[in-house]
Amino acid sequence: MNSPVEQIKERLSIEEIVSSYIKLDRAGTNFRARCPFHNEKTPSFFVSPDRNSYYCFGCGAKGDIFTFIEEFEGLDFKGALKVLAEKAGVSLAHFNKEKEGEKERLYRAMEEATKFYEKNLEKEEKALAYLKSRGLNDKSIKDFRIGFVKNDWRLLLTFLQSKGFTDLEIEKAGLAKKTEKGFYDRFRGRIMFPISDSSGRIIAFSGRIFEDDGKSAKYLNSPDTPIFNKSAVLYGLDKAKESIRKNNFSILVEGQMDLVLSHQAGFRNTVATSGTALSDSTISKENVVSNLGLLRRLSSNIVLAFDADKAGFNASSRAAKIALSFDMDVKVVSMPLGVDPADLISKNGIDAWRTAIRESKHVIEFLLNRVLFNYKEDSRKAGREIKEKVLPYVDVIESAIEKANFIKLINSKTGIEESALKEDLLKIEKDSKIEKQEIEKAKNEENKVFRKDYIERRLMGIILWQKSLSEKIIDVDDIEKELLSILDTKKEEFIQKMNDNKEDLIFEAEVFYGDGLTLEKDAKELLINFKEESLKEELFKKMKELQISEMKKDSVASNKVLKDINDINKKIQEIKNGRKN
Repeated sequence: MNSPVEQIKERLSIEEIVSSYIKLDRAGTNFRARCPFHNEKTPSFFVSPDRNSYYCFGCGAKGDIFTFIEEFEGLDFKGALKVLAEKAGVSLAHFNKEKEGEKERLYRAMEEATKFYEKNLEKEEKALAYLKSRGLNDKSIKDFRIGFVKNDWRLLLTFLQSKGFTDLEIEKAGLAKKTEKGFYDRFRGRIMFPISDSSGRIIAFSGRIFEDDGKSAKYLNSPDTPIFNKSAVLYGLDKAKESIRKNNFSILVEGQMDLVLSHQAGFRNTVATSGTALSDSTISKENVVSNLGLLRRLSSNIVLAFDADKAGFNASSRAAKIALSFDMDVKVVSMPLGVDPADLISKNGIDAWRTAIRESKHVIEFLLNRVLFNYKEDSRKAGREIKEKVLPYVDVIESAIEKANFIKLINSKTGIEESALKEDLLKIEKDSKIEKQEIEKAKNEENKVFRKDYIERRLMGIILWQKSLSEKIIDVDDIEKELLSILDTKKEEFIQKMNDNKEDLIFEAEVFYGDGLTLEKDAKELLINFKEESLKEELFKKMKELQISEMKKDSVASNKVLKDINDINKKIQEIKNGRKN
């Protein structure tokens, strides 16, 4: 029987998958697009139906449908496999059940916890009545798998223990906490909102207090775990991603209720920051960039609909600034004070929400209007607020034309001379230089495509898989030796690195190469590709060194680096020539 990977590849073409995420234009026998993995103006991303692969001449991203889904959606291999299997109609139920790794057990624990919370909600009339009073219907409650847990210390713990999970596993999943007296449930007396990754796997929870005791936090969120990084996910993204692509804009709200009611109202392109790091992160942190970076891949247009109070305004402002630095078009919904999107939808109706979104303003115009309203009687204070609260947002915009347009807008609404605005903007540019460098560094991290790491992972999986078999398909000792040589690392360190993700690596190798028919050929090709990618990485570093030595006018260092560059280029060319023979 063909492996799941082969079945999926038989049913799904590379152009079908990629075109469902980004717009492709025909270029001869291939397709071309702007690369989703780095910011570019001229398309350098090509999709080849004949090779069933993609390649970007700008950043070097390349691979098949699996690598594309992993890199685009920020998923691990199993998550990408789940997404593609669902698209292709391929069943994975029978595959590799007996070899369950740590992460797989944590995913299963989260799924069991979700079912437990769902069943509890069915029996809890007060909690159900509360959700209905907020405007949620039965379908939304079911679709978003909203649940409930009573105010008891060990209800979930006991349930998961009965399912074969250990206390340590339950704690590692973020579902229990440990004290000197033992383990107890992290979530108690709360309405539970499951948070999923992009493939729909439950990875975390956000729990809203049901009966406020005056001591507990209104919302309690899962901590970071081996399967949950609060920086790399947004609540509802798994349900919103198709609509974001289709409508070409996302709506970002704060709360779970805001999101569920927005989806219920037909705005399925809504995501929320609840339970994630976005609302309390600064712009210098990479994790915020990760959240908005993924949204930008789906669409460069975003509408922020946060509460009108001070906390909501500050959160909205932070998100807007980072999104602008990503070259996104950022609009802000003007919400009445004391009203959140959930209130607006449930009390004023869908049309009120639709109108609010339609009338959203570009963030700079929104901020300008806010300043002018607050200081309409004092032009001097208004001018100072514009410098402090509006111009920093103009500063992060990359396009000089866009900047000029907003300077003109501020001039037309305030009468402040354009020359004065430009002068203040120059001062802001100098003051924000370090901040911009931090954002740029984070952007580069977010855009980085780990091609070399991907190949290394595949090779490690093949090595571990073959060594675990009593009857090996191929001898992997030579592959391991050569890989160690390229990595220039000790065998003990390499073995430790492999064992850290042993089950996942073996699983991936089995799925890809289960029949073993082309394993030897594939392993050799992967090793050649790994050599080439390692040389390219070394070449990139040497080019940086050359740039520095030339700036210092150090001819001796420049000549030495140039020799190294020539040697590396020769080695890369030898690999390319070897492929042609």
